[in-house]
Amino acid sequence: MDFVVAPDPYALFQSWLDEASRTEPNDPNAMSLATIGADGIPAVRIVLLKGLDDGGFVFYTNTLSRKGRELAAHPVAGLCFHWKSLRRQVRVDGRVSPVTAQEADDYYRVRPRGSQIGAWASAQSQPLDSRATLERRVAEETARFGEGDIPRPPHWSGYRVTPVRMEFWQDREFRLHDRLVYTRDAEDKGWTTERLYP
Repeated sequence: MDFVVAPDPYALFQSWLDEASRTEPNDPNAMSLATIGADGIPAVRIVLLKGLDDGGFVFYTNTLSRKGRELAAHPVAGLCFHWKSLRRQVRVDGRVSPVTAQEADDYYRVRPRGSQIGAWASAQSQPLDSRATLERRVAEETARFGEGDIPRPPHWSGYRVTPVRMEFWQDREFRLHDRLVYTRDAEDKGWTTERLYP
């Protein structure tokens, strides 16, 4: 099936994500996130997409983590979604900006309580001497907050990746894949499209 070239790539992405939500056994919203280290070497890990709007792709994390520090120094990132059941992937290259405090608060409130505690207990990306130390910190934070509401830690928030380029890839027989690229135009007002050889 050929790609339907829409005026912007968000509708195509949403349709692919919706389909993946019905076919992928786990985490259809999982995406690889690549950042740039202080040494210029890319670093990549899997995070979960938690929001999609006209501004871009949103995920949340500890801002003092390795990825948080790298994004502060170099506010650009690459994303890659791979849906094995559909034999599709989407690559996103873009600029990164923090979400608003209100957005972070709203999402933090709907996280499971254990995840809220974990955001306080984990010094993400820092050396850990033993699992027992982490478990002790979780117990301490659980006791500190008791049964009350758990506020969002000041070091926990979200980022929005605003695409400048999105590539849609569909597997085809004999490695003759379909590739369709959307690129933001020079005025940042619309998208241009082109197909690429596989």
